[in-house]
Amino acid sequence: MKPDYKNWIPKGMMVSLIAGTVLSFTLLLVFGVFGVCVSGKLRVVLGVVFGIAFVVCAKYTQWCVYAYRVFSYDGERKLSKQIIDGTAEHITLPEGGVGLDIGCGSGALTIACAKRNPQGKMIGIDRWGKEYASFSLPLCEKNAAAEGVKNASFRRGNAVKLDFPDESFDAVTSNYVYHNITGKDKQQLLLETLRVLKKGGTFAIHDLMSPRRYGDMQAFVQKLMDMGYERVELMDTADGSFMTSKEAGHLMLHGSTLLVGRK
Repeated sequence: MKPDYKNWIPKGMMVSLIAGTVLSFTLLLVFGVFGVCVSGKLRVVLGVVFGIAFVVCAKYTQWCVYAYRVFSYDGERKLSKQIIDGTAEHITLPEGGVGLDIGCGSGALTIACAKRNPQGKMIGIDRWGKEYASFSLPLCEKNAAAEGVKNASFRRGNAVKLDFPDESFDAVTSNYVYHNITGKDKQQLLLETLRVLKKGGTFAIHDLMSPRRYGDMQAFVQKLMDMGYERVELMDTADGSFMTSKEAGHLMLHGSTLLVGRK
């Protein structure tokens, strides 16, 4: 059995864009070019409207197909796998330790961390909302079984308010989750995540940490150091470590950064 970690580009969105491109092009031909049942100004207006619609849909479709191929676990690039494995490298569990993956989606990062730490176990939580309908708790469990991983489990949870006491876990991690949570202060989300980390525990949080989204992250690093954290580091992952700057631009992943360290 092979794991199915899905794709960060929903297949339904890609299919809808392709359908929209075909439809808008067909309408452009019917009304704008051949003028079926229309003429004069109406033909011109419809030609312009459907022409613009076709160009917009075609552009988005081109990007969507490109991104889908880059992120695919079955493609040549396998960027998603590179990001997951690169983030998991920073998570270390002690003997019998427990780590938490927040926003686990299809279970990829939870499972990767569990495989790297057979001496401990990982818990993945997610709310599995309609935005990523293809991700689910049963999918995570099937993927863990397919990978032969028995030290990973999954449950529903909310990144905004974690249902765990302070210092519950030996490691915490997350990948491309918090930028999707609208209306919430991103640094507060990070503090909520780090709240459940034990003293001495490791953390690796990967997200689009641009100043527009996250504010001054250098100041946040200093804040954590002032709070007594042993090590805190910001790592630009669009510098060639996970992807090139050019690739990040094409994929709209500018600001991709890993926040790693030890509490």
